Amino acid sequence: MAVHQSTHRSSGLRLLSFRRDGAVSAPGSVEAGAFTARAVVFASARVLMGFVFLWAFLDKTFGFGYATASGKGWVDGGSPTEGFLGHVAVGPMESTFHSWAGAAWADWLFMLGLLGVGLALAAGVALRPAAVAGSVMMALMWVAEWPPAKHLSDGSASMSTNPFADYHVVYAVVLIALAAVSAGNVFGLGRLWARLPIVRDHAWLR
Repeated sequence: MAVHQSTHRSSGLRLLSFRRDGAVSAPGSVEAGAFTARAVVFASARVLMGFVFLWAFLDKTFGFGYATASGKGWVDGGSPTEGFLGHVAVGPMESTFHSWAGAAWADWLFMLGLLGVGLALAAGVALRPAAVAGSVMMALMWVAEWPPAKHLSDGSASMSTNPFADYHVVYAVVLIALAAVSAGNVFGLGRLWARLPIVRDHAWLR
């Protein structure tokens, strides 16, 4: 006995998208206000990444007692870069980082980078410049920790868990991905930002 199968086969599990007005749109449709599962996931990742950068800025500024001891914050006269860069003990830029440690220009650039990238991610604007700036910061931190090395300059074990893919690399890839998918359009000001004349004329600012 022949069995006739329907020519309309399901392509698998498909997720619905929800517009801000509460209506449900068909899977795969693209609408200005659609909250697809993918968009929500990327937006959530953006907000969390923004918190990572903003918390680092706040803790180093005020010394909340986490990575920065109480009373050692930037406002108390402490240096946001001296502790980290001054203790670099491995890699090809070890001496260079030591010379940068505690320098006023290094402190300001580092803190402005943390604040700028954090605010951009939290608001969902200027994600492309934020991705570039954040990736440069992650690359410099990666070089400072130099995961490929098995031993520090004094011969002790580096305790590196992976010769390449540490969290700095992961963060940089996430930043680039957030900019590539315009993750600021959901739970952010990305669409309003994109309508600004200067942003329309200079796509790299999106």
